[in-house]
Amino acid sequence: MTSTLKKVLLCGIGRWGVNHLRVLHSLPVDLFVCDTDPRRLEPARTLGISESRLTTDLAKFAGLADAAVIVTPAGTHFPLGREMLALGKDVFIEKPLALTSEEAKHLAEMAQLKERILQVGHIFRFEPASRWLRDAVRAGRFGRIRMIRGHFGGFKRPRNDTGVLFADGIHFVDLFNYLLGSMPETVLAIHHDFMGRGIEDVSFVSLEYDTGRGTTWATVESDYHIPGKFRQVIITGEKLVAICDYTAARDKISLCESRHARNGAEIESIEGPVTKIECPGEEPLSAELRAFLESIHTRRKPLAGGWEGYEAVRVLEAAMASAKTGRKIKLD
Repeated sequence: MTSTLKKVLLCGIGRWGVNHLRVLHSLPVDLFVCDTDPRRLEPARTLGISESRLTTDLAKFAGLADAAVIVTPAGTHFPLGREMLALGKDVFIEKPLALTSEEAKHLAEMAQLKERILQVGHIFRFEPASRWLRDAVRAGRFGRIRMIRGHFGGFKRPRNDTGVLFADGIHFVDLFNYLLGSMPETVLAIHHDFMGRGIEDVSFVSLEYDTGRGTTWATVESDYHIPGKFRQVIITGEKLVAICDYTAARDKISLCESRHARNGAEIESIEGPVTKIECPGEEPLSAELRAFLESIHTRRKPLAGGWEGYEAVRVLEAAMASAKTGRKIKLD
């Protein structure tokens, strides 16, 4: 990365935005901060950011910034992203890129047309464990991938701007696209609204991928109700099973070589060795924001670019339609 400091405007310092604030403040950027609620600017003051770099009016700094990092409610991602791209800025938008595939596609096309960097906050792509799993899948260590299961849940305060699928389930939908290197062909979903808010607080999504070696079946479960914190992915291949616990401090991945074998008319289960994989200790948010800055300087396509954000929204849009109609949705 070159030593030239870029002027970066952080839009929004709410629950997740304060983490962006912390990381950006530690990176080599010329930082400006905007939030429409003046009370939420206090964490920036605590970090020692000058009052002259804080505002509740986006227009004050929008013109002078080289890039914008948008960490605002999901419904504002599209209009703010469009505004920043129209001003010729490179843009980072937290997931989801937008709430509809039409809006997400518009942003991806706009960034491409204007030759701007557009990165989406699909943070699990920047987990060292995810990179290890992706490389292992590509190298054929699992053989044919039969199933992938993801559970992203835990007891916490629900978001008000989206249901749990767009808030949390999207992480593993995008992760599965990344691991398998493709989009699912079909989507089937069941949603529950136990809190009676009119949006789902439990989501079960079933995805079918064609990886060129047969169908891979994947499921994503997300919820706000089960005590604890669950960020677990299980990859079941014909040769190997990987259990990845993203909440673990170390040794996130366990590789299991257990298998089934036929013995006459019976199927036997044969316990195999379990190997722990130690991945580098790296904060994913720091990694993805550093990657955004690197893309700004090099003009190389981000790992989680606009089109990847669009593809994730397409799957979620299909899942919402499936949950509403009770039918399996086929993606073109």
